[in-house]
Amino acid sequence: MPDPRTPAHRSPRPDRPRRASRVRRAGGLLAAALALLAASGGTGAATPAPAALREVMFVGNNWDGTADVIAARGDFHRIGRVDVIPDKEERLREIYLNPVKLAFFLGVRNGPGEGHDQFVDDMYATPDGSSMVVSRPSFADVVSIDLRTGRVNWRFPVAGHRSDHMAVSPDGTRVAVSASTANTVHVLDIETGRQVGSFATGDKPHENVFTSDGLLWNMSIGEVTTALDAPWLDWTKGDRRITVVDARTFETVRVIDMRARLDAFGRSDLSDAVRPLVLTPDGKKAYFQVSFLGGFLEYDLDTDRITRLKNLPGGPATDPDRTTWVNDSRHHGLSVSPDGGKLCVAGTMDDYATVVDRATLQEGPLVPAAKPYWATVSGDGRSCVISESGSDRVSAIDFATGRRVATVEVGDHPQRVRLAHVPADWTGPSAG
Repeated sequence: MPDPRTPAHRSPRPDRPRRASRVRRAGGLLAAALALLAASGGTGAATPAPAALREVMFVGNNWDGTADVIAARGDFHRIGRVDVIPDKEERLREIYLNPVKLAFFLGVRNGPGEGHDQFVDDMYATPDGSSMVVSRPSFADVVSIDLRTGRVNWRFPVAGHRSDHMAVSPDGTRVAVSASTANTVHVLDIETGRQVGSFATGDKPHENVFTSDGLLWNMSIGEVTTALDAPWLDWTKGDRRITVVDARTFETVRVIDMRARLDAFGRSDLSDAVRPLVLTPDGKKAYFQVSFLGGFLEYDLDTDRITRLKNLPGGPATDPDRTTWVNDSRHHGLSVSPDGGKLCVAGTMDDYATVVDRATLQEGPLVPAAKPYWATVSGDGRSCVISESGSDRVSAIDFATGRRVATVEVGDHPQRVRLAHVPADWTGPSAG
C-alpha cells in the first residue's frame, strides 16, 4: 500500500514494506500491552468502572403518582422520592381531547382506582441504577424516569387502555408489562423501551413472573370490577388462565387452567382467578392467591396438581359482603423467604399480615396492617416487607419471629414494593 506521504506518481523506497511491517508489529504489540493493562486495571484509559450502587426498595404510591425509595434493610428509612408523572399535563391534554381515552381514563378511576387515578402500579430499576421504569395504569403506558433529573427517558403506550403489573427478567435487561384491556403482555428492552416481543393472554392479564428456567408466566384474572361476585356467577368473569411462554421467543409453552385443577382438588366453589403467585427457590412448588379466598393454595409443578389449601382467619371487622372487597381480592400479596421455609401473606381485606411455616402451613402472629396490598422480601432476606395501602406506610415483618420490626411512612396508597439499585450517593432527583 503506498505511503500517504509519498506523491502518487512516485514509487515508495525499496525498504518501505519492511519498515511498514515492523511498524505494524510494534503497533500490534503496543495495542495488546495496553489491552492487557486495561483488563488488569493498570491504566486509567479503559472504560470507567461502573458507578457504585446501593440496594434499595421502590414503593409505588399509586394515587399520588410518586415512588418512594427506601433502604432495603435495617430501619428501612426513606432515602428519596420520585415524581413518576412529570408529564402529567401533557398526558391529560391527550386524554381530554380523545373521547375514547377519556372514557377509559374515567373507567379506571371509578373502577379499580376506587375513585382515584392510578398513576403507578409497578416499577423496577435499570441494571445500572440510573433509571426507574414505571407502569402507569391511568395513562396506559410504561415510562423510564431518569433518577438524577426526574425527566422521562422514554415512553411506551401499551395496547388498549390500561397498563398493570410488570416483571423484570433475571438479567435485568427486559421488562414485561400486562396490557390489561388488550389481553396482551408486552416485553420491552428496559434501557430503550423498544418492544422485543409480546404474547396473547387470557382476559385481564395481571401478574407476571420470570422463572430461572427461561420461562415467563402470566396470570389473567378476568373481570374484577363487576358486582357479580356470587360463586354461581363466577362464569361471568371471563377467560382466566396461566399462560406460560418461552422468555426468549415468546411462544406459548403451556396453558394452565386452574379451573380443572381446583375441581380435581374438590374445590369447585373457589375462583380460578390467580392473583399474586410465588415459586419456591427450587422451582418445584407454586403458592398463589385467588379472588375471594382468605388464604392461599399450593400447586405442585411436577405432578401438575393442587396439593394443599391454607385457610387463614378472617378479620373481626371484615365485611362479609364480597362486593365490598377491592377488585375481588380478599388477600393480595405473597412472598417466600430465600430458604423457602416461610411464606408471608398480605391479608388485604382482613387488615393483617402473617408469616406461615411452609412445611406445616401454621400461621404465626397476625400482625395488624391497614389494607396490606403487597408482600416482598428485604434485601438481606430476613424480613417480609408489606405495603399498607390504608395507612400510607410500609412495614417489615421478621420471617423468624413473625413480628413487625420496622415501619416507614410513604405516599398515598402504596401498592407494589420492589427491590432495586440506585447510585450509592443518590438522595433524589435534582430537577423536575
